[in-house]
Amino acid sequence: MKSAPSSTPHPTRSPTHVGWREWASLPGLGIRAIKVKVDTGARTSALHAFEVNTFVEDGREWVRFRIHPLQDNTELEQECVCPVLDRRQVTDSGGHREERIVIQADIAMGGRHWPIEITLTDRETMKFRMLLGRTAMHGLCVNPQASFLLGGNQREPL
Repeated sequence: MKSAPSSTPHPTRSPTHVGWREWASLPGLGIRAIKVKVDTGARTSALHAFEVNTFVEDGREWVRFRIHPLQDNTELEQECVCPVLDRRQVTDSGGHREERIVIQADIAMGGRHWPIEITLTDRETMKFRMLLGRTAMHGLCVNPQASFLLGGNQREPL
């Protein structure tokens, strides 16, 4: 039986070319548009989160958090709930270590979608609400001189 084609990036397919910043969505979290910094210097992806609270349901740990998906817009607020995948020690760009909750979510960019691991952290003072780390860049080719090669913006679904 033949399986349906997947939109997941695959090493034998030609890569999707992206700029150093792109619009993406996290449909499983209900986030239809978020500006992402494509950061080859970061190992793991990171998502801005505040009011992060964990709870146990049916023997499984879950996390509930809030996010301002658009930079410079604290009026738009989204609540997300998903299972906790892991907890990890992460060193940020300033050399500070902190334990972060790790979740798994599908990311959609340029007509493709694939699962990635994302750490939750307070990025309120950072320019981008999300970093796409290199472990999530399978099938992507980054042009550091370009932006928004995949199109999209906060007013249009991706």
